[in-house]
Amino acid sequence: MEIRVLEYFLAVAREQTISAAAESLHLTQPTLSRQLHDLEEQLGKQLFHRGSHRITLTDEGMLLRQRAEQIVELVRKTENEITHNSDTISGDIFIGSGETDAVRLVASVAADMQKDFDDIHIHIYSGDGEDIIDRIDRGLIDFGIIFEPYDISKYENISIPLSDTWGVLMRRDDPMADKNTITCEDLWDKPLILSRQQVNLSRIQTKKSALLKWLGKDISRLNIAATYNLVYNGSLMAGEGVGYVITLDKLINVSGNSNLCFIPLYPAVDAKMNLVWSKYRIMTRAADEFLSRFKIKAENIGDF
Repeated sequence: MEIRVLEYFLAVAREQTISAAAESLHLTQPTLSRQLHDLEEQLGKQLFHRGSHRITLTDEGMLLRQRAEQIVELVRKTENEITHNSDTISGDIFIGSGETDAVRLVASVAADMQKDFDDIHIHIYSGDGEDIIDRIDRGLIDFGIIFEPYDISKYENISIPLSDTWGVLMRRDDPMADKNTITCEDLWDKPLILSRQQVNLSRIQTKKSALLKWLGKDISRLNIAATYNLVYNGSLMAGEGVGYVITLDKLINVSGNSNLCFIPLYPAVDAKMNLVWSKYRIMTRAADEFLSRFKIKAENIGDF
């Protein structure tokens, strides 16, 4: 399969009509139709359901779309790295992170670099630990911020001397909203909204996170009403009364007219994190410069 043809396929999957995709690609409709037909012939699978008004993907088409997006992204990133591999520090730096206030540290380093170099671009990918590790393994990002207790022994890493605090996001009119802190017993009979990462960790690791240890019960004995990948979505569920979101501080604005409040856990539970990257990855000059500056910034965290 040619990269060019995969890009054609992705355009059709995105636009859902041959005419719109052909226009976006600056191709004629017959040319694009022929390329798609040849791709299906090559794979021996039907990739599209061709309706009268729009085109949808078959199961095989959806699988190809997922893989094609990864392939095209990796090719573009590789081209960018080679193109910018010169004496000039320039190009793109790809960083993955969960939702944490520590991203401000990344932003501070990025701002400093952009003052010194004209052609530096920082790209932040948001996801949980599983997503970040997967993208590092596939070479799609240069660095990732990972919360403990993930096993990061096969990666290069530095500890970030910052920590976030776990607490509960709930409606302001909730009976527990007047509390100064929340204990595990307060939550044992409540509908909880947990991050997908925490739920998955409880199932696949014998070494549980500090948060799951704090809860004091096996997760199967808790009332998990919902899970979230991005806490903003969790906050919407909390606002509608679905349950109590266990999350980190400083991620959701609970000031002003917000109908939500954040109450820390007791005893306090902190989330520690690391910056990780592949041991075997050859860094671009831009990525290497970012890492050097990040280390200095982390060592002088009191000045941050």
